[in-house]
Amino acid sequence: MTCDNEVPVPDARVPLRRRQFLAFLVAAPVLTVAVPGTAEAVLPTLPQPAEIMDLGDILILAGTPTAGALAVLSVGEDGVVTLELPRAEVGQGITTATAMLVAEELDLPLSQVRVVLADARPELLFNQLTGGSNTIRSVYGPVRQAAAAARARLLAAASEQYGVAASRLSTRDGGVILPDGRYIAYGLLTSAAAQLTGVFAAQPKPVSEHRLVGTPQSRIDARAMVTGQFKYTLDHDVPGAMPTVVRRPPTINGTVKSVDSSVAKAMPGVLAVGVVPTGVAVVAETFGQAMAARDALQVTWHPGTIDALSDKEIRAKLRAAALPFVVPPLLTQHVDMEFDFAFVSHAPMETNSAIADVRDDRAEIWAGLKSPIVARQTIASVVGLPESAVTVHVMQGGGSFGRRLFFDAAIEAAQISKALRRPVKLMWSRTDDMRHGRARAASHHKLRATFGLGNVLTFEHRVASVETDFRHGLGEILTATAASLPVGGNLSFAQTVFLTTCHVPYNFGVVTSLLNEVPLKMHTGSWRSVYSANTRGAEEIVVDQLAARMGKDPVAFRREYLKHDRQRAVLDKVAAEGQWGRAMPRGFAQGVAFHDEYQSCTACLVEIDARDPQNPRVVKAVIAADVGRPINPRGLEAQLLGGLTDAISTTLRAGLHIDRGLPLEGSYSQFHYARQKDAPLDVRIFVMPATGEPGGAGELGVPAAVGAIANAYARATGVVPRSFPIIFPVDFEPFPR
Repeated sequence: MTCDNEVPVPDARVPLRRRQFLAFLVAAPVLTVAVPGTAEAVLPTLPQPAEIMDLGDILILAGTPTAGALAVLSVGEDGVVTLELPRAEVGQGITTATAMLVAEELDLPLSQVRVVLADARPELLFNQLTGGSNTIRSVYGPVRQAAAAARARLLAAASEQYGVAASRLSTRDGGVILPDGRYIAYGLLTSAAAQLTGVFAAQPKPVSEHRLVGTPQSRIDARAMVTGQFKYTLDHDVPGAMPTVVRRPPTINGTVKSVDSSVAKAMPGVLAVGVVPTGVAVVAETFGQAMAARDALQVTWHPGTIDALSDKEIRAKLRAAALPFVVPPLLTQHVDMEFDFAFVSHAPMETNSAIADVRDDRAEIWAGLKSPIVARQTIASVVGLPESAVTVHVMQGGGSFGRRLFFDAAIEAAQISKALRRPVKLMWSRTDDMRHGRARAASHHKLRATFGLGNVLTFEHRVASVETDFRHGLGEILTATAASLPVGGNLSFAQTVFLTTCHVPYNFGVVTSLLNEVPLKMHTGSWRSVYSANTRGAEEIVVDQLAARMGKDPVAFRREYLKHDRQRAVLDKVAAEGQWGRAMPRGFAQGVAFHDEYQSCTACLVEIDARDPQNPRVVKAVIAADVGRPINPRGLEAQLLGGLTDAISTTLRAGLHIDRGLPLEGSYSQFHYARQKDAPLDVRIFVMPATGEPGGAGELGVPAAVGAIANAYARATGVVPRSFPIIFPVDFEPFPR
């Protein structure tokens, strides 16, 4: 078998057929191709609407009308192929995965593919939101189709130029191969290909011919990142945009009552000071000068929205809000458990930042944005301009974990630029980000499982959570698809997300899960895996306790009750590779858990050293995942490792203490996210062979790891943890408010 791809391309122009697509010329001499044909040509096969129980399916369904226009690809005269991707890269590796799809279809080296992030494209409607572990699921078809379209046009150009039937041509290493072996680089054909008119039909390669997709590849941007060459938002030079910071209130959502800025304005380098809705903005020649002037401001504040609340009061509200069980506890044998989960910061390495240049007649914004269309709409409204006058550039973000679904910094930068009538380069400090940024909502969980005659009869889960804010565009998507949702269009956004992401994967008789949210006026947002990390983590603890009450081994119990062979395969993999049940020294123990979401499933087995229960450490982890069709297994391993690290952090030590209306934590030294010393030295990750179309992976790894760590801690110490993080003292001196 050769490395050439010899899918024939017809010489004649042909009409668009079922599951084919239209390739059309946009500009010359660069060949630019898009896919505006029917959505069925580019979308994965979706369940029937009545069967949709997955948030990713809903996102794909909402994007159906614009799926054909999703991928725009161009081939330059230098042979470099550029994909304009309408998604946000925040470290999850989607630029590498999509570059692999392009390189595969065009038979060219991965180094010749460039992926750029598209500006806000309002014509895509609901199809430019990065979330719900949905990127690869939604772009897999469109990107492959666009690349196949480009290849078809290049072959047609070579066919016309050299008088050879396209069916006798092949492609390899970024060029067309003539029957006599001559190699014609794509760059030499782009001008001719761009001048062709008409409709061309083509099909992507069958997966059986993939040679790059499915193989482990390093990130295409890795060298730039580790050498400091990569440009994040604040690395961009926008004429006139000067360093800007904001003095923020001492409690969440406080507002300025009065300000004396005389001392600050007289300080070296200070260019402007002004009041904005979120505080007092300071612009200076350097960030150091801006921060010094910010600290010199004399500000009095109006109260915030939760000044009277601390953790104790919030926890009491959540406990009171948990809905009742249906099954009475006296009718059968049962396991009852309750859990509390603290607020958690997203804590990405890059804090909130944005550049804004707002003029009387236009505005231009640069920021790491996962929902740029809604950001553009909101910014236009805030600064009083028509949407057509606002340009939003999507920058690569230094981490997100759900944080960049919101565009707080972009709005704030636009408000400051308008108020001070100058371009600004806004940076939030780490303390700003932890205290006034978004956070995973605190929650309380009540679970009851009943059993009898060797079977689990019912499984009930009641979740009470501080309200999670979905005003970043997901609410509009759910509204648009409400008629197709299996849970009904009258449920709240939160309940819909909850029911389409949190699934009990076991045959546990009658299963009911209900969410009740408490509407506190705080800054919350989707944190990696949203409700699943806590909900499924808590459920997996109950599964262990249920197995113990029924006299069964935790792995054997799960295996007996899992619904599908695919699920059992990943559980079997970790049990075998992790040597489940092996003898361990006193104070050490294994824990296991399973999770199924976004058409993917995973199992996690960990070993913990809890000889000192106040200083536990995960020493080993084995993870297996079936994601349908892996595009870049190395990228998937990184995602699962990241999920494990998030789980270690938030299960053992990382959280936010709320004290009189403000988080106490204000730095990484206080928010105890896992350090290198906390990471297990022995981690093995197994990506299962392809079983279908791609599933989601970005959030998949957290819930199972949460459950496995908690279960290992319980087995090692004899104490089942009920409050998370497990080790959560205020062991630091909080920064001044």
